This record gives sequence, structure tokens and C-alpha cells, in this order.
Amino acid sequence: MLALFDAGPPPPCPDPFNLADYVLSAGALTPEKIALQILTATGAERWSYARLTAAVRGTATGLLRLGLTPGDRVLMRLGNGVDFPVLFLGAIAAGLVPVPTSAQLTAPEVTTLAAAVAPKLIVAGDGIALPQAPDCPVLPATTLVAWHRLPPSEIAFGDPDRPAYIVFTSGSSGTPRAVLHAHRAVWARRMMWQGWYGLTATDRLLHAGAFNWTYTLGTGLMDPWAAGATALIPAAGVSPSQLPLLLRRHDATLFAAAPGIYRQMLKGVGQLALPKLRHGLSAGEKMPEVTRARWRAATGIPVHEALGMSECSTFVSAAPDRPAPSGAIGYPQLGRRVAVLGNDGLPVMRGEAGTLAVSRRDPGLFLGYLGAEMETAARFRGEWFLTGDTVRMAEDGAITYLGRDDDMMNAGGYRVSPLEVEAAIAANPHVEDCAAVELRVKADASIIGCFFTGTASPAELAEFAAGRLADYKCPRLYERRDALPRGANGKLLRQTLREDYEARHDTA
Repeated sequence: MLALFDAGPPPPCPDPFNLADYVLSAGALTPEKIALQILTATGAERWSYARLTAAVRGTATGLLRLGLTPGDRVLMRLGNGVDFPVLFLGAIAAGLVPVPTSAQLTAPEVTTLAAAVAPKLIVAGDGIALPQAPDCPVLPATTLVAWHRLPPSEIAFGDPDRPAYIVFTSGSSGTPRAVLHAHRAVWARRMMWQGWYGLTATDRLLHAGAFNWTYTLGTGLMDPWAAGATALIPAAGVSPSQLPLLLRRHDATLFAAAPGIYRQMLKGVGQLALPKLRHGLSAGEKMPEVTRARWRAATGIPVHEALGMSECSTFVSAAPDRPAPSGAIGYPQLGRRVAVLGNDGLPVMRGEAGTLAVSRRDPGLFLGYLGAEMETAARFRGEWFLTGDTVRMAEDGAITYLGRDDDMMNAGGYRVSPLEVEAAIAANPHVEDCAAVELRVKADASIIGCFFTGTASPAELAEFAAGRLADYKCPRLYERRDALPRGANGKLLRQTLREDYEARHDTA
């Protein structure tokens, strides 16, 4: 049987459509219900659906009063607070295109992103790096609070295929790529409700990620709100060790995080009592089997994993009513059309390894890379969008993840290009050559390592990188070499460096 899954098309997206209106519509039926709680160690900030909707539509009014017009881009430089989702949805409600970014990015990094999207406005929180010499106004985040009380803006409805928002993903070229999504992308997420979450309006979903992460924006906020459920988000400064208490105190029924958070929660812990939690959700990177086993032993609660990417969110997952077989990620969600392709661009037989691909007809698939038409076209083979993930499809359709077909690294769930890290470090005048590699340091943990030649010291390079890269992109290990391995054509052999390091160190 061919490695092809097609359960029929999903229900068509309504037309006209607006992403923000859709996300908030279910809450209109229960306006006084709590939509969002931002959790601290001692309490919580609570937002009802009525308050959230008023803030979003008031923010839309404030943006339009600045003279912005539909299609204009708004670069978001905000911390992990409620301003983030309110501005995101407010911009979309007004017909604008928000561009969420990580607050950890340095000035050089965000300068590159701003040049790619040419924003008409930047909204910035205190102490968060801005583009160097920005070409548009910079609005302080403190202004947003007053906008919450403005009269509600009309919702900008339109073609569900028109641009809604832009997120950035690290490209294999080393330059972050601007991923342009349509309004319909949020409609496609309905396939996850049963295919991954088991989500209902009665759920209280706690997501451990920062607001700016697309995993948090989607799984932690937009999906619970679209279902009329309650989103729980830890405030900045809450540590993984505090999460079990918050899960119990706030009666969380679902928990979502990257695998590294699960691992940190289990440090020094024998048993974890989480009486209301039905199951956990994991995405961002493959969960090590040792982490999954330790979590199940400590809690008795299963974790359902999902595989996706910035260009299409998650589309393969385990679910409460269809758990993944041992070693597999899960199954293609109902409504998806997925294949495993060989080098000829055709589906291989089930049981054979190949490249995971998603149909270009998938409603959740991105519109393209902004300003990079050739790079967008290169990711398609006929009907199929090539994800770059190497997988195997079993006879029953279960997908087993085998790795990336490039050298992309994963840092706490964020995909990081080695070329971007290498370019930053190679700028040091005392570095002759360098290679960034993801290294397995334990059975359930990996880090970014940097191998280099030259006269720089590891301490010097650590300080140098910190001024040019977001913290999650910075290598945690530096090792000087006399030379770096290269192939006959001069290509850097990162896999050789990885294998050599792991052979010299106990990673069990």
C-alpha cells in the first residue's frame, strides 16, 4: 500500500471570514466566562470573554486611528503579557497583518526581520530590542491599555485566503524566513481539536510557552478561545518546578509544553499528583522516550505528541481516542492529505522511509515565504509541500519520525538554523572556521554546540554570541579544533562532528 493518507476534505472555511472574529465568536455565548488567566506563584490575572473582546476591538480602533490601512504590517516587540494576544487579534480584526517576534531577539536580529517585512508600525515594550534606525513609528506598549476602552471597531471581513499574519522560522539558508499565513489557517486548526487535543468548551488548558511562540498562540490561546474554553498561561518568571502546583491550583484539564519542560518538571521528583489533568500535549521537537516513560511513571497521565511546522502548524498527532503506537508520533489528522515521498516525488510504499509531505490544498498551509517566491516554489513538488522531515508510515497509517533531511537544530522547541549561528560567531575576528551542531548530552536532552578553529577562547565566544543572538540560539558548549571535517566538495560535515562528540561522551 502506498504511503498516502486521505480522509477527505475538511469542511470549507466560511467566506467572508476574519480570523479574530472566529477566535472570539464562541466566547460571545458566555461573555462572563473566564477566557484567560495569567498565572503567578501567588495568584492570577483574569480576563473574561467580554473584557477580552472589548480590548481586542478597542485595540483595532486605536490602530486604525493611527492611519493604518488594511494589509499594513505591525511588528510586535512585546513581552509575555496579555498585550501580546490582544494586539495580535486586534490587528487582524482591523484587517492589518501582525508580525509576532520573540522578545529575546537582539537588535541586529530584529533589524533583519524588520527589513524583510517593512512594517508600518512597531509596538514595543520597555527594554525590548528594536530595529536599528527603524523606518516607521514606534509605539510604546503602554499606549495599548488606554485603547482597551475605545469604541469597538468594525470587523474587517474578507476572502479567507488573504494574508492574516506573519511568523518567522529559521531557514536552512541561515536567514530567518517570513512565513505568510492566511485567515483560513485558524479554521484548519479545528482538525486538531479531536485529532490531538480532545478539546471541549469545559477544558482549562495550561500552556507553558511564551505568548510569542506560534505553539502558544495556537494551542495555548486561539484554539481554547475558539472552542469557548479557558486558557491558562504562566506569567514571566514562573519556573518549570512551579508548574505542577499551578496545574493543581487552577484545575487544569489539559497541559501543553515542549518536551524540555516535561523533563525539567520531573527533576528530583518521584510522583506528581495532578488530579484534574486528563492528558498532556507535546510539540516543538520529538519527545525522547525516556521523558515520556518518566512522566507516565510519575503521573499516570499520557502525553499525546504532534508533528508540525511553522508553515502548516501540526497535522500529524496522537489523540485520546487514537493514541500513537510505541515509537510513533501519531496519525494524520482527519481532513488532512499527507504522503511520504521518495526522491522521485512519488509516494513510497508503507514501511519505507521518505520525506513527509502535505497537500498544497491543505487549508492550514501557508501562503508562501514573503519576498521569496523561488524559495517557496522550491518547497513544492507537484501537489505536495515538502516538510523536510524524514518519516515512515506504517500499514495502519501511523507516522514514525526519523529526523530532518537537513542540519536544522532544535533548541527548546525552537528550530534554529546552524548557518545563522555560524554567521554570528564567524564575525569574531579570532575565529577562522566554525560549525554549529545539535548535540545529544543526555538520553532526554540536547544542546547547541559550536566547534571552531582560531585563537578565540570559549568564554570570549560565549560573550560574543550573547550580543548577537537570542539566548535560545546561543551555543551552550564551545570546543576548539585544529580543523573541521569537510567533504571532497568542501561541505562542512556537521554529522561527523555530532557523532564524534557523542562517541566521546556518555549520553545515556
